[in-house]
Amino acid sequence: MQKPAGAPPATVTLDLHGKTQYQARVMLDSQLRRSRGIYRIHVIHGYHNGTALRDLVRQEYAANPLVLRVEAVSESATDLVLREL
Repeated sequence: MQKPAGAPPATVTLDLHGKTQYQARVMLDSQLRRSRGIYRIHVIHGYHNGTALRDLVRQEYAANPLVLRVEAVSESATDLVLREL
C-alpha cells in the first residue's frame, strides 16, 4: 500500500551538531509536537566534542510519554521510536 501524496515521512532526521543542550531540547520538543504519522526520529548528535547531547537524548527522552523506546544506533546517533497515538 502506498502512502497518500503529501503524507509525512515515517522517519525524520534531526541534526543537533553545534547546538547547545537548550537548543537541542527545543528542536526535539518541537519535532515531538509535530510527530503525527511519524514512526521514528533519527537524531544525529555527534560525540567528538563530548557526550552532553547524546546523554540528553538517551536519558531525558527515554522517559518522554511520546517515546516508546530509545535505540542507540551508533556513538553519534540515536533513534527515538515513537508511540502510535
